[in-house]
Order: sequence, then C-alpha cells, then structure tokens
Amino acid sequence: MQKKLIAIAVAALASGAVFAQSQVTVYGTVDVGVAHRSSGKTYHIDGTSSSVKSTNAVNASQAAPSIIGFTGVEDLGNGNKALFVLEAGFRADDGDTMGPFFNEQAFLGLTGGWGTAIAGRLQAPRWGFLTALDPFADGTVGRYSNVYNDQTSTNVGRVNNAVAYVSPSFGGFNVTAAYATNAGLITEQEAIGNDGDLVTYTLFPRYTNGPLDVGLVYQDVRMKRATENKQRQWTLGAAYDFGAVKLSAAYDDFRGKEALELLNDKKVRSWMLGLSAPFGKNVVKFSYNENKAKDAGKARQFALGYDYNLSKRTNFYAAYAQISNKKGQRFTGVSDVYNDATFADPQTDLGGSYRRGFQLGIKHTF
Repeated sequence: MQKKLIAIAVAALASGAVFAQSQVTVYGTVDVGVAHRSSGKTYHIDGTSSSVKSTNAVNASQAAPSIIGFTGVEDLGNGNKALFVLEAGFRADDGDTMGPFFNEQAFLGLTGGWGTAIAGRLQAPRWGFLTALDPFADGTVGRYSNVYNDQTSTNVGRVNNAVAYVSPSFGGFNVTAAYATNAGLITEQEAIGNDGDLVTYTLFPRYTNGPLDVGLVYQDVRMKRATENKQRQWTLGAAYDFGAVKLSAAYDDFRGKEALELLNDKKVRSWMLGLSAPFGKNVVKFSYNENKAKDAGKARQFALGYDYNLSKRTNFYAAYAQISNKKGQRFTGVSDVYNDATFADPQTDLGGSYRRGFQLGIKHTF
C-alpha cells in the first residue's frame, strides 16, 4: 500500500482502496547513491572560469524522490469520506528540503460512490500516466523526461492552486479532469485580474483491465488574457504486462504559439518504448526515447537499468543512459545526466553533442 501512496498520481485517486483507513498513516522513501556523468562538450562551472567534461557525485533521489508523507481519511457516513495527503521532499545526501516544505503533494478532498474531488498542490495527470509507463518511473539517468518533450514547459510533475475530479471506475474505465491556475513555472500566480496566470486544463480518459493499461491525455496550458501564448498537447500511451515481461509505449504531439520566455513556439513529437523483465529478485529495464522538434533537430536516449530486490521495501539499482543530439538539438537531461546545481546553463553548449550518465544506488520505502 505504501508504494501506491508514494507513487500516487491524480488518476490513482479513483481507487477508494488507497484511502481505506480510519487513521493517519506515515510513509516515505529514502533514496541515495553515486553517479558519474560525462558530456561530448566542455561545460563551464557556475561562478568560475573552470570547465569540465565529467563529474562524480553522491546524490539523493536518483531512482525516486526521497519523501516523508502523511495520509488520512475520515468516514463521513453514507459512503462518503474526507481525505488528505501531505508529502515533503528532502535530499538524503545533505538533509536539506526541496523547496516548499510539502513540495511533492498537498491536497484535501472528498471521495465516495460519485467519484473523488480534491484541491491543492497535485501531481499532474499527464506526468503520472507517463511515469507509470516508463520502466524507470521517471527516475535515475534513464528517466523518460530527459528527452521526452524536455524543452516544453508542460513537462512538469506538479501543479499548484489546482482542483481535480476523478470519476468512478466503470468496468475499468474512468476519467480525470483537472484545472490549475498555477503550473508552477513562473512566480506571482493568481495575480489581480489573473493577468499572467499560467492556466492548465487537463482531460484524461483511462482504461485499465488486468495487465492492460491504455490512456489518452489532453493538456492545454495558456497565459491568462494572452490567447496567443498557449500550448496544446496530446499524449497517447499503453502498457501490457505479460508476466515475464511488461511492454509499454507512448506518443506525444505538442504544439505551442508565441512562446514568450517559458512557452515554446515549436511543434514537437516524442516517442517512448519501454521494457521491464522481472525474474526472481531481479528486474532488467530498457527504454528508448526520441524527440523531434520542427526546425530544431532530433534527440534520442537509450537507457538500460537493473534492480536487485533485497526485500519488498529495499532494493539496489543501477542505470545507464546516453542522449544523442542531432542537427543542433540541445536536449540535456539536466535533472540527472547532469546536475543543474553544478553546471550553469548547460544548454548553451550542447548543440549536436551527447551526454552520458551512470548511477548506482539504494532505495528504501517505509
């Protein structure tokens, strides 16, 4: 159950079993490891005249965010319940917090036979769906988001000032609808008159039945009172678990207009193919991601991973990934293949080059 809570996305709220408790539960994840990263071009270290092509580091939250969470539910009668989730991320390598205290999720809502309605800081439905399809669960250097629409501002995991509704499941089919006035990318959200608010609309029908998982996400992001500054994105994905191997795939079509500083005026198409093969205490993972932007070249990522489960809650992991940029493309995989806290504006130097990353680590859930 803790794994469900730790990986919770808005779409998962359709299952009342996640909240089938009458008390507050404390749960979490601690993840720490070591990483080596290298690049085909030299990078300048922020604030110095030095330059490097590789780095070694002890990192936290490589395979999954290190978090401590609290969840609870109150029975209101007539089949209705009140529920809440609060999740705080931290860095296990130095003990520091990750921005706002409850930076992962913070929401309150109601659930019953009519569905689930919540409000607060939420995991974006699109991100939650793609993370479920990615063999690396958007973790380690193999994460899909290194390349999969890496340059689009809608590739975010959380939205602020948000509300969402998840319908009941009808034979495995349910629909999530979400609205947020703050995509979490710019400051001064929910301004007077709502001028400048980065508003997000999401509609997400999904069908799950045994080993099959199929979904279609429509996401619209636009600047309030600036109709020419908007993004529209369609994401289609599916996975099938054969037991000995789980296969997954996703396709994404992105269109943006009048980009300003944060919204991109590009047509971008992305593909993801994934494979996960468990045997005994072992899991082998592979993924291929490709991103092709109009007039901006192509980026490809190959990733290979291995997990060894010491128990149901503790595992060792290893991951390797390489990003190849073609025709001047500048996809960086900043989150993992390089550490953006160490290197200043790495995209300025990367056109047409490659990046590589290798990680070893241990993860424990409680």
